[in-house]
Amino acid sequence: MTARHEAIADELRRAIDREEYTVGSRLPSESELAAHYGVSRGTVRQAVATLTAEGLIGSRQGARRVVLASRRSQSFAELRSFAQWARAMGRAATGRVVSQEYRPAAPEDAVRLQLDVGTPVLHVLRVRGLDGEPVLLERTVYADWIAPAVESIEPDCPSVTQRLYDDTGLVFAYGEHVIDAVACGALDAELLGVRRTSPLLRVRRVTTTREGRPVEWSDDRYRSDAVSFSVHNSTGNNPLARKTAE
Repeated sequence: MTARHEAIADELRRAIDREEYTVGSRLPSESELAAHYGVSRGTVRQAVATLTAEGLIGSRQGARRVVLASRRSQSFAELRSFAQWARAMGRAATGRVVSQEYRPAAPEDAVRLQLDVGTPVLHVLRVRGLDGEPVLLERTVYADWIAPAVESIEPDCPSVTQRLYDDTGLVFAYGEHVIDAVACGALDAELLGVRRTSPLLRVRRVTTTREGRPVEWSDDRYRSDAVSFSVHNSTGNNPLARKTAE
């Protein structure tokens, strides 16, 4: 069961997401929050400490907390899983497989998935949507050892991540994401319902298990009018790396 302070922290995150507390505004006092949630000030203090550690709010001795970020950073699970991200925003995730086939691993597949060139890997093209509206194309290549489990999942499954965990116990533990922009091609325009050459936000990622075994690599393309990414960093926590285009 979720601890009370964790539940309060999550409710405050969602309130910040909805901009009930905007950047620069002050949170209610500990006494006010304690009365609102029906808990002790100590429980509120634990919840506030969690948001402070995440960089969402600032703390100063004797002063009320100030909101520093307009939306919370995604957990790794939400960044990896479109469905979990959608749920965190109160939206319904949809999915549809457009194509799915085995191909011999090309040199790029072999490098990213640490396989021999020619190893059969599963290529899947999915359209993902928010409340039924298409916003994302996922072109994912799955390593040979996990491909049969992916192949057995129904084409309209909203969360492949959750299904793989339920069916096989697979946990996506680490990922590297490279974000840039590309022009929309003819097929992508048709599937996303946008004009050809429209800008798309591309996220290329490689995801591995806790042991560092590659599970998949993917080229995800988001409609730029539907999805954006924000980065919140500080002197104490700076996961952002700036790179030249590849």
